[in-house]
Amino acid sequence: MTLAPEPAGGPVRFAEARPLALALAHELADAGADVLAVRDVQGRFTLLVDDRAGQLPPALQNLEADYGPRVVQDLGPYAADRPLIRASGLFSAGPLLDSVRAVTDPQRPAGRVRVLDNTVVGEDWAQVSTPAAEADGTRTHRTALYGFKGGVGRSTATAVLARHLADQGHIVLVVDLDLESPGVGPIVAAGAELPPHGVIDQLVEAAIGNDEGLEHVVRSAYTPRTGRGELWLAPARGRGTPGVPYAYVDKLNRVYADVPGAGFADRLEQAVRACEDTVGRDSDSGRRPDVVLLDSRAGIHDIAAVTISRLCDLALLFGTDNAQTWQGYGDLFAAWLASGQAPAIREKLRMVASMVPDSPQGAYLRSFREHAWGCFSLLYDDVPAAETNELNLDLFSPTLEDEAAPHHPVPILFEPGLVGLDAVTAPGWQDRAFVQAAYQAFLPTATLLITADPQSSEEPR
Repeated sequence: MTLAPEPAGGPVRFAEARPLALALAHELADAGADVLAVRDVQGRFTLLVDDRAGQLPPALQNLEADYGPRVVQDLGPYAADRPLIRASGLFSAGPLLDSVRAVTDPQRPAGRVRVLDNTVVGEDWAQVSTPAAEADGTRTHRTALYGFKGGVGRSTATAVLARHLADQGHIVLVVDLDLESPGVGPIVAAGAELPPHGVIDQLVEAAIGNDEGLEHVVRSAYTPRTGRGELWLAPARGRGTPGVPYAYVDKLNRVYADVPGAGFADRLEQAVRACEDTVGRDSDSGRRPDVVLLDSRAGIHDIAAVTISRLCDLALLFGTDNAQTWQGYGDLFAAWLASGQAPAIREKLRMVASMVPDSPQGAYLRSFREHAWGCFSLLYDDVPAAETNELNLDLFSPTLEDEAAPHHPVPILFEPGLVGLDAVTAPGWQDRAFVQAAYQAFLPTATLLITADPQSSEEPR
């Protein structure tokens, strides 16, 4: 294999390859071609020029000779073995050019350049959709609770919120999707015995068609304040079967595999739906849950990707005001921007400022809001220079002070009593004064967000 010459400015690294490839694709588009920039799992690019409609414009008649060497020179090791191809030169170009995963280059939303990114993991961050309505037209309100970093009080907030919603008369299901670090189950169960199986068993057994009869959902021992409310739990880990090793790690090592006819995202969605169906079968009312809280895995992880991008209609993003939080969310938002998913994802999101300390005149929350706005500006529309005084209703660009905007934080206050609280063994813990004080703003705001009409089920733009 001939090695690509090293670019004059030094070696090209991964992060530099994409803008270099798109710069060449833009040149081809300016000359009259439709271009698909295909990146393989190692990050290497092929520019696929669509000539299915006939000959290319005269300026591109010598396409390979004029542009092929430039792709190799500019991208170095990130030029694929076939760096420039006409669609007519492939046996079947349609699956690539017509792929639903190909997204318009966000730098040229009305242009003729698209990107098809192939990855080993994490692809679901770029596949944004909203759960469809049930057959009878009703919707289940699915909310993801996610933190880029762990240790931000997400699981405790999930349990507090679940009890509050059940107190309001909702049929609530909590699904523990933090498979690598299960934790919310015992808190929500409130003394009820965990079922023999958990979400992890649903994923493993369903992969071989062996999930019928699994006991993986249990009703919490918590008694809601109204007779209508119910609280249910699908733990990540069940209690197991006497005399049989649970082998949790062995199961975990297998849950992410694709199976014939279903990728991991499909399988996780089916697992959540199976939990909902169980509640519908066993609940007092005979109804499916109207609110589902998904306690998500932290970090940039495939479970979090599927949970936020596909399984929910609202994602509460937990964070504290520090550099790690904003760098992490900034990277995630930049990925949504690059994949063209900003318009589809941004209205699903709302920041939660967790463990908010007491500060003079609310300085901490002001700083949090400013940093959040800086991150979310990646997902908001740019406001063009004003040519008229007319309001453009198509733009989504909230101001810093907009209290309904995704970046505006919903606070959970820091209360010292929460540090040593054992919510598993302390009955009535949610009624203690310091717990009520910590969540006094979070609970009503989150309830309004959760019970509002979900996003449209239209396909993302």
